[in-house]
Amino acid sequence: MPVQQPQSAVVGHPIKMGSEEPPSGKQTRRSQSNCWLLQRRQLDSITTVLAEMIATAMLMLLGCMGCVQNSVFTNSNFQSALNFGFVVLICIQCFGCVCGAHLNPAVTLATYVYNMISLPMALAYFVAQVVGAFIGYGLLKAVLPESAIYSTENPNGVCLTSLNSTLTPWQGLAVEFLITCVLISICCGVWDPRNATKQDSLPVRFGLAIACLSLTAGQLTGASMNPVRSFAPAIWNGYWDDHWIYWVGPMAAALVTSVIYKHAFRRELEESEVDETTMSTKRTSEAELA
Repeated sequence: MPVQQPQSAVVGHPIKMGSEEPPSGKQTRRSQSNCWLLQRRQLDSITTVLAEMIATAMLMLLGCMGCVQNSVFTNSNFQSALNFGFVVLICIQCFGCVCGAHLNPAVTLATYVYNMISLPMALAYFVAQVVGAFIGYGLLKAVLPESAIYSTENPNGVCLTSLNSTLTPWQGLAVEFLITCVLISICCGVWDPRNATKQDSLPVRFGLAIACLSLTAGQLTGASMNPVRSFAPAIWNGYWDDHWIYWVGPMAAALVTSVIYKHAFRRELEESEVDETTMSTKRTSEAELA
């Protein structure tokens, strides 16, 4: 009596009895595959953190270079604000696809509140931002003459954030808190699922937003909105007056704003809404191409 060959559950073809790999061979291949995936994830994480560090260094180098002011280099609040906005645009365009280009612990805290990043990765981002800011300002001091770093206009060092003499520390804290609330609100709006198909020109949007906020509050507090942006010049120049404001204000604003936005304003899209949004985007794209 002939022995009936087993049938494949997928296509119904006979399976050759002698073609199966021994169990140990399958386990070895599976183990190698898992090991490769683990190595790739680790490499991706390292690349992400490295990109965040480079992006933050770029922010400090180019942003603070645009704040130089002395008898030779003229400058103004308008020029510095516009320069920082354009630098943020460049950083996001270069590294946004790699690491998100947070450039700012306040933004990283907001992404953690939004469950977009794990706690270990958030801590890694924070370290990368601190190191990147330190390196970026150090490069600035290395490539510019001392007369550009210290001048009559900037006796304590270029790009230091300090309070206007007419403001009290608590007023300065309030200004930093409020303008950072606006910045984090913009981030939360971008992360809202209802804006998932409206991600084009994000670098331009964020760049203009930073320029606007810097124009608004630059002459009051320096419009930091970013603890490491204030920390790097402070540590390089040993200037710590009212420095706590630039940590407490932005970080508190990030926590408060992201929690409120997440629970009060954020909405998940229904499947039908996702399909409708996708079709609308497709029709718009086709119309533009036509």
